[in-house]
Amino acid sequence: QVQLVESGGGSVQPGGSLRLSCVASPNAYSRVCMAWFRQAPGKEREGVAAFLILAGSTYYADSAKGRFTISADNAKNTVYLQMNSLKADDTAMYYCAADCPGSHNPPSDGGIWYPQNKNWGQGTQVTVSS
Repeated sequence: QVQLVESGGGSVQPGGSLRLSCVASPNAYSRVCMAWFRQAPGKEREGVAAFLILAGSTYYADSAKGRFTISADNAKNTVYLQMNSLKADDTAMYYCAADCPGSHNPPSDGGIWYPQNKNWGQGTQVTVSS
């Protein structure tokens, strides 16, 4: 059974930080790539950070560059997203998936990419508000 469990969200003030975690079942975790997506109310789900684990590289949408850091622990089938300098625009439900941008799914404007993945966890809510 494919299972993804995201956690670590919460309510913070602008400028604050959060660290999200995603624990994946063995058949949901990819040692090739893992990524974080987010979906704000009324908007499409979009990719913001990807860890190309096999290549040892990361990719960020423009909105996440310089503020978010993705990492992974293969031994724990876990991927993390450290989010600093949070803004109101970061308010969204956050999800993880083995679904990275590439030639098969090139990034669009702002460096974001849209998921092809069909299996999702429950997500974790991030709310940034003063």
